[in-house]
Amino acid sequence: MKTLIVLLLLSPASFSQSSFDGTWVTIPPLPQEPAVYLLAKGVFRCSGCMGSIKVEADGYDHKVAETAYWDTLNAQMVDARTVEIIAKKAGKTMLTEVDAISPDGSMLTQLVKDTTEAETVTIETSYRRIEKGPDDSHAISGSWRVQNINRSRNGSIIQYKCTADGFSAQTPLGERFNAKFDGKDYPVEDDPGHTMVLAKLLSPDTVELTSKRNGEVVAIKRMAVVPGGKSIHVVFKDKDGTTMMAFDMQKEP
Repeated sequence: MKTLIVLLLLSPASFSQSSFDGTWVTIPPLPQEPAVYLLAKGVFRCSGCMGSIKVEADGYDHKVAETAYWDTLNAQMVDARTVEIIAKKAGKTMLTEVDAISPDGSMLTQLVKDTTEAETVTIETSYRRIEKGPDDSHAISGSWRVQNINRSRNGSIIQYKCTADGFSAQTPLGERFNAKFDGKDYPVEDDPGHTMVLAKLLSPDTVELTSKRNGEVVAIKRMAVVPGGKSIHVVFKDKDGTTMMAFDMQKEP
């Protein structure tokens, strides 16, 4: 009898109202490490931003190490307080970033437009200066710490559905996947990076999603619904198991 009860609890019927089911809003985490910029002698460098960047700041597209989402970068000084960066893949603009420094040099406002999808996602981030750059460099040079992040709604919400058989997700932008709990990889549809997902159900309230590109693990995301069912705690780890990021998602009514 006890075995029968356990089997019933684990049957698909018990997942008809999974705690994952519904629409969730991401609360952007604030990076702990500062972003470091340097624009001097015609070269733009950045760490803690779009990865580690070093490119000539001449307004032309330059080949860089290919990522899932870009293969060229274009950086230019718009004026004494503004820098623009454009990332492209196969000639298509994927990201446009405009960095503007306040007149007193203490704040940096960064506006990113993500055009990898049919609908543009905007991310506005404000930074506070924590260290100045060299005297002969552009005003963006120095170290900056994030104070606030505002992301457009279309890039902040996602719908989840969990059953005994698998886990699915869909965004307003069209990206979606439906991964079964069978140890196989499933594609993220409409993803320019061609990501594959392997889903594991660790408990009724915990799911682990392993993201892969070209057969290689790029990240592992563990999601746990917090008791009460109103939030999900998410932990991202790299392929070596080192935590890269942790944040929460809130359930919409």
